[in-house]
Amino acid sequence: MTFLLTRRAAAIALLAAAPLLAQAADYPAKPIRFIVPYTPGGTTDLVARTVGQKVSEKLGQPVLIDNRGGAGGNIGMDAVAKAAPDGYTIGFGAISTNALNPHIYRSMAFDPRKDFTAISLLGTSTIVLEVPAGSPIRSVADLIAAAKKAPGLPYATAGAGTSMNLAGVMFAQMTGTELTHVAYKGSGPAITDMLGNNIGVMFDNLPASLPHIQAGKLRALAVAGPARSPALPEVPTMAEAGLKGYALEPWFGVYGPANLPAPVVKALNEAFVEALAQPEVKAKLAQAGFSPRGSSAQELATLTQNEYQRLGEVAKKAGMTAE
Repeated sequence: MTFLLTRRAAAIALLAAAPLLAQAADYPAKPIRFIVPYTPGGTTDLVARTVGQKVSEKLGQPVLIDNRGGAGGNIGMDAVAKAAPDGYTIGFGAISTNALNPHIYRSMAFDPRKDFTAISLLGTSTIVLEVPAGSPIRSVADLIAAAKKAPGLPYATAGAGTSMNLAGVMFAQMTGTELTHVAYKGSGPAITDMLGNNIGVMFDNLPASLPHIQAGKLRALAVAGPARSPALPEVPTMAEAGLKGYALEPWFGVYGPANLPAPVVKALNEAFVEALAQPEVKAKLAQAGFSPRGSSAQELATLTQNEYQRLGEVAKKAGMTAE
């Protein structure tokens, strides 16, 4: 009896999966929606549009960028989690949405460990600590001195729970200063306020701020990664600027809803890995301060699980919270 029940359950499961498998065989047969969970003008938007064009050429279907900002990226990634698992809705996940946010937001509509199918890494970015060009703060040491003189010094980021928010928390912890986080809805609005001298310090992903740094409108004090950025070779790392042991390098990846059919994952993975390896893509993104790198689906899945655990401990120790 048990054997018969098991066979019956297996048959039912195969029948339920049959429509998706049939669709996967013809994939893709229509445009693919690529949800970017942040506002236009930031790092993720630049990478998605640059890589998405090449993926479109590879798969023979348009890749439509859908910016859905809000709640530190949670709104957009929730839409991915709830989409049909057919490969026609994918999302631009990040260290924040898929590893950090669940530990700091009081309410999460999805579980990044269960509600997504990993497809491929996209690469890593550089976080830059910056001030307006006219600021009297000209170095990390100057900023530490200013923060100690005026506890509660505000700093801007692209949102609560982002890797930039984490960078600010780490900075305050390691320097023994008290900073006030001002969360914006994306890098664009925050940079606008920086340029208007409405806020004096910002941690940002480099690609969004780089044009303004190069134009002399913003001043980069340091980068948060373990090495200097090729895009700003004269700017020191935090460690070089005196914060020994400070290093944070945000990562990004492509995810689909849970239970994405293996043939669809394979097609998308190959398209993204190939796109990220193209010389013109690598050159354009590197020039913007982004380090492109594709991966196997399993590598991204493993990274997500490991980073979820690691950042949970970091967030708890720092007492990070977000609404």
